Amino acid sequence: MSTVDLNPGSVGDDLKESATRPSRLVARIWAQKQGKVGVILTAFIVILALAGPLLAPLVTGYSPTEFADRPFQTTGIFGTDNLGRSVASRFLAGGLLLLAYSVLATALGLVVGCVIGMVAGYAGGKTDSIIMRLNDVVLAFPQLVLALLAIVVLGPQGWVLVTVIGLTHAPRVARVARAATLGVTSEDYIRAAEMYAMPRARILSREIFPNITGPLCVEAGLRLTYSIGAIASLSFLGLGMQPPTADWGLMINENRIALSIQPWGVILPVIAIAILTIGTNLLADAIARATASTNVETS
Repeated sequence: MSTVDLNPGSVGDDLKESATRPSRLVARIWAQKQGKVGVILTAFIVILALAGPLLAPLVTGYSPTEFADRPFQTTGIFGTDNLGRSVASRFLAGGLLLLAYSVLATALGLVVGCVIGMVAGYAGGKTDSIIMRLNDVVLAFPQLVLALLAIVVLGPQGWVLVTVIGLTHAPRVARVARAATLGVTSEDYIRAAEMYAMPRARILSREIFPNITGPLCVEAGLRLTYSIGAIASLSFLGLGMQPPTADWGLMINENRIALSIQPWGVILPVIAIAILTIGTNLLADAIARATASTNVETS
């Protein structure tokens, strides 16, 4: 007759071990020089984007859409833009939507791609082949082309930007999730769950997903970087956020004609987008290194 080990000490040790994993991962990220730089740069822009809309009228004395002076003048901290609005005010208020849409698009791509990849990797056989061949077909089309097509058809609205960018991320996330799923499907805990006839949905959500979060965290950082670039590029092309919305990508497009006489309307958003992109890239690299070292330690 088989017995089950219900030793309270071992159960408590397992719970403590699982509880300390996130804190150890954060500590490993912060211990890296590029991790610290990535966190600081990303946090700076995130705080600026969140607090900017509230600070804009207080710091500059003008709202983002309020007329301040003639176009391209030196009035105020950084002068005026193409319509005579305060560049400083629009810059402070211009990062919130870009950041929010980028995060939402990244989250959508991760959820959809993770589900597709996990199902394909766990099911295997014909199901895996069919899903991944369809995935490859979508991957054959450039992201920006698909985004431009969808926006032209549906219009430059916020939900369209989030949906199309997120769905174009999904095939790339699916490949990462499938590869990670294949790496754990042969583990003993998966075999044990199957032996006890655990539902497949529960195996995917409770057994497989927690053990592939490392690669997915790295992919999340990369997808966030691409989301920022894609949404800013679409706004620059006039297919993202629309006037009179304060947006960094839109500011670059609106003020590029006077770059030689009033550069701040272009330089400020370019610097902010560059800092955010560099910060998320460094953070993604630090997460990758921290995850790899944690996996080596626990194996």
